[in-house]
Amino acid sequence: MFRPSFQRLLSLSSGGGRSYIMQSVRGIQTPRKLEGKVALVTASSDGIGLAIARRLAQDGARVLVSSRKQQNVDKAVQELKREGLDVEGTVCHVGKDEDRVKLVNTAVQKFGGIDILVSNAAVNPFFGNMLDSTDEVWEKILDINVKATFLLVKLVVPKMQERGGGSIVIVSSVGGFMPFPALGPYSVSKTALLGLTKALVPELTPLNIRVNCLAPGLIRTKFSSALWKDESVLDQLKVKLGISRIGEPEECAGAVSFLCSPDASYVTGETIVVAGGGQSRL
Repeated sequence: MFRPSFQRLLSLSSGGGRSYIMQSVRGIQTPRKLEGKVALVTASSDGIGLAIARRLAQDGARVLVSSRKQQNVDKAVQELKREGLDVEGTVCHVGKDEDRVKLVNTAVQKFGGIDILVSNAAVNPFFGNMLDSTDEVWEKILDINVKATFLLVKLVVPKMQERGGGSIVIVSSVGGFMPFPALGPYSVSKTALLGLTKALVPELTPLNIRVNCLAPGLIRTKFSSALWKDESVLDQLKVKLGISRIGEPEECAGAVSFLCSPDASYVTGETIVVAGGGQSRL
């Protein structure tokens, strides 16, 4: 009597859509852990976002890729489709209300619903001493990195409820724990995302929606190139790491797939740090 009820709980905890029941009989192929799920990933035409979109699709999800520029979306979708993955794409500037609405509606129209949201979009228009930052810098960073993330969550929650639940992963940064040099405002916005993740848990748990956070460290992307292309800055950062090298986008993707899967059915309100041993405590 216990096993069937446990399997049902596992299915529900992973979000809506088709249930995921592991086959333990030797010789029977098990379904991919995200089979039947629909995932929406923002800023997913390059870097960490693209690696996440690829991994979720490899694990069975149907994925909607998005980015601010059509040519970047087209390039990413073509690349992933050549790999035999089930993806579609759309343009989305997460700071624009109409684009967020269009993003959610597109996922529903193309795939029938939303089970997974990975909020990855972020900006950083400032590099230097924090006391030199302007009102405009703070407004842009907080609007895109924090406010837009919350508003997108609000939009997807009703869609996840229609599917019986879901999983949300907010991409923060290890900079939210220990600010990166010359990236003060950006680091503060990432600290806010750690708090947003925790604050959402009490309201989303009754809806069978889990929300967790990913905190990447120094990862080799265009976005972080100001840190790792400067050898002197890079050397300072490496000293603080247990694994003295730059991480790769693919090293973040597996953690996100885990958080979105039935394997993490009892995990919510947590932050997984993928930072090579960098400091990760406030």
